[in-house]
Amino acid sequence: MNLIYMNGKFVPADQATVSVFDHGFLYGDGVFEGIRAYGGRVFKLKEHINRLFDSAQAIMLCIPMTKEEMSQVILETVRKNNLKDAYVRPIVTRGPGDLGLDPNKCSGSTVIVIVVEWGAMYGDLYEVGLTAISVAVRRNPPDTLPPNTKSLNYLNNILAKIEANIKGGNEAIILDSQGKLSEGSGDNIFLIKDGTIFTPYTLNNLKGITRDAVVELARERGYSMLERDLGLFDLYTADEVFVTGTAAEVAPVTKVDGRTVGQGKPGPITKELMAAFRDLTRTSGTPVY
Repeated sequence: MNLIYMNGKFVPADQATVSVFDHGFLYGDGVFEGIRAYGGRVFKLKEHINRLFDSAQAIMLCIPMTKEEMSQVILETVRKNNLKDAYVRPIVTRGPGDLGLDPNKCSGSTVIVIVVEWGAMYGDLYEVGLTAISVAVRRNPPDTLPPNTKSLNYLNNILAKIEANIKGGNEAIILDSQGKLSEGSGDNIFLIKDGTIFTPYTLNNLKGITRDAVVELARERGYSMLERDLGLFDLYTADEVFVTGTAAEVAPVTKVDGRTVGQGKPGPITKELMAAFRDLTRTSGTPVY
């Protein structure tokens, strides 16, 4: 049985519980990260920890440990579960309070780290490509609940995923309130046109760590890599489309809203970046053991 870190203790998964008065449960008041371990190394651990603390800072949430302490807790949780290839989910909630909204009534933050065995999220779809559906649900505007705050309030993403499921898609394409491309339900979007790689600005979508890694890999290989406002027209007329995320890694998209992308199969640049990212995850990271 998996062991879960809970406020300083490691407990079996079926005993890892939070209070029904925890504001993370009541209101989605908290932050989290999704992190991967490959072959006994935690990929981009420092970057994920920095983003976790940035999200907490944005919502004035106290994480009751230093970044280094959080890193060590994550590594120890992976070790306790004797895993080499894993998905890691650190969570920090506002903690138990009352039924009111006031965070000052909460007694102190709850810190949880979950580690589970994890493989390829999309299975054999990496070989044939995902089907993506643009959805009616719009991304939270950055002046309301900023998408760069990776909070426990993920209902916006979930509603997009529900709509994609209903319409037969593997992934949702979310637009912002102005009709610009934002992101998927859990990943960043890239498109390729005439050999140039494009991706939306990160004001209206999460500053993805996998996204940053792929941008760097593309530039190292000499590709022109541009951030700009993009719309559905750009997506429909792209030569290649792919999405990136900690869980999804680098996944090709071969159909969008019924339109075939390129030749209807993962394109050459996408496949090159998929291979480069796979190599990066196998050769870098913070050792667990």
